[in-house]
Amino acid sequence: MNGKLRCRQVSLVFTNGAGQEKTVLRSVDAVFAAGAVSVVSGANAAGKSTLLHLLGGILRPTSGEVIWDGQPVSRWTAHHRDRWRRRVGIAFQKVYLMEDLTALENVMVPLIPRGIPVREMKRRCMGALEQSGAADLAPEPVRSLSGGQRQRICIARAVVGDPEVLLADEPAAHQDPEGARQIKSLLLDAAGRGATVIVAAPSGDRLFSGDEQTRRLALEHGALRTSP
Repeated sequence: MNGKLRCRQVSLVFTNGAGQEKTVLRSVDAVFAAGAVSVVSGANAAGKSTLLHLLGGILRPTSGEVIWDGQPVSRWTAHHRDRWRRRVGIAFQKVYLMEDLTALENVMVPLIPRGIPVREMKRRCMGALEQSGAADLAPEPVRSLSGGQRQRICIARAVVGDPEVLLADEPAAHQDPEGARQIKSLLLDAAGRGATVIVAAPSGDRLFSGDEQTRRLALEHGALRTSP
């Protein structure tokens, strides 16, 4: 399998204020292929979002390693993890957008540190918005948008930088059938360009069923297994 991104025996344990421990992920060992979509499904609270946060460098595992191209990125210092995150696009389940900015301005945000000329930045962002079916929303302030519209803006922002790794947490949760189709096409296109695409989905989700580009995995009680 052509995969630069992998988990090697990754576990995550949270400790609450009373000192009680809760194991969220247990010895997850997986390789995620470049040029394909890996769909990680599971029930609520199975650990899907937590796994994406670990892969994106937002959380650090209690034990084990997240490895990219042979490098243990989960052990890097905060400064180096920031550099890693520039190679990763993340569409969170909870949509984090700046309410007072327009849709276009929100999509521009991750490109600002790259020093790209404004005209080129806008061109790229409009392309990402068009891919996600949200080009008509570009001038609209985010505070005026619906949940499904915000989700499409968030996905456009995740892909605008052509990330090597694309993480999407239930990306079609607030979409009608046409919106879900557009998002699926966008994610498959990213994989077709060589990105490592990992999608968290609820149990029974059929958005990517039947696609040859897709590998299905399941999280149960914090452990990962290949899904039939």
